[in-house]
Amino acid sequence: MKTTRNLLASGTIIGDKVVNQANEHIGKIEELMISVTDGKVAYAVLSFGGFLNFGDKFFAIPWTTLTVDQEKKRIVLNVDKERLQNAPGFDKNHWPDLSDEKYTTAVNVYFKYTPKEETIK
Repeated sequence: MKTTRNLLASGTIIGDKVVNQANEHIGKIEELMISVTDGKVAYAVLSFGGFLNFGDKFFAIPWTTLTVDQEKKRIVLNVDKERLQNAPGFDKNHWPDLSDEKYTTAVNVYFKYTPKEETIK
């Protein structure tokens, strides 16, 4: 019987291979960015390109645009390599402020992600 989990430890996701819908390897998960206000994973930081970890470009990917393939222990992102290469990215030694609204808006628009409006109580 196939078992799926509703919760995974971050350590089991970091380092996971990321593929696109065409099953092409497009990178790996370097980090998870968690919202301190609601405790949810907001972005996965994906590394792509380079050779032997040199020249990798990093990308903040909205978490909800990713699918976890538990059976094959990988993450699936529905984007082709060329589109990913042109996405807003950064150098692994010069991270942007991922809480900066201007930056995250650009990322969200690029990946066609619309965050749900939070209800103000």
